[in-house]
Amino acid sequence: MTDFLAQRDSWSTANCSIARALEVVGNRTTLLLLREASFGTRRFDDFARRVGVSEPVAAARLKQLVADDLLDRRPYREPGQRTRDEYVLTAKGRDLLPVLVALRQWGDAYAADEAGPSVLVTHHDCGADVRARLRCDAGHDVPADELAVLPGPGLRTS
Repeated sequence: MTDFLAQRDSWSTANCSIARALEVVGNRTTLLLLREASFGTRRFDDFARRVGVSEPVAAARLKQLVADDLLDRRPYREPGQRTRDEYVLTAKGRDLLPVLVALRQWGDAYAADEAGPSVLVTHHDCGADVRARLRCDAGHDVPADELAVLPGPGLRTS
């Protein structure tokens, strides 16, 4: 399949899944908001404070995450307070969890300071570290040098 990869200059990037995914989640604030949502953050003020962004930035990004169906906005009301919204991951948002785990794993290995990672993610039931892995549908772990890139049904050539 190296012949296929050698012809990359003729591929149109208009239908690239990575490029399209980055249009949705490809900025720092968005990924950090998703990190917080995956940790269970639900309230607007907590998102803004924990991500370290202004309220207008948090509001715009959260609105876009709702529009992109990564978060649901749900009303809640504490006694004596006005109704507010909380934000929870949708199924589409939860499907990004392996991406967040992979980013954290890479950051732990290559970007953490000498003290090490700030958080560890483990399996609640057994305590083992949780890691992102490349695995084929037949259940085999796949090292990078064993990946095959084949034309997909949406490949467009120029």
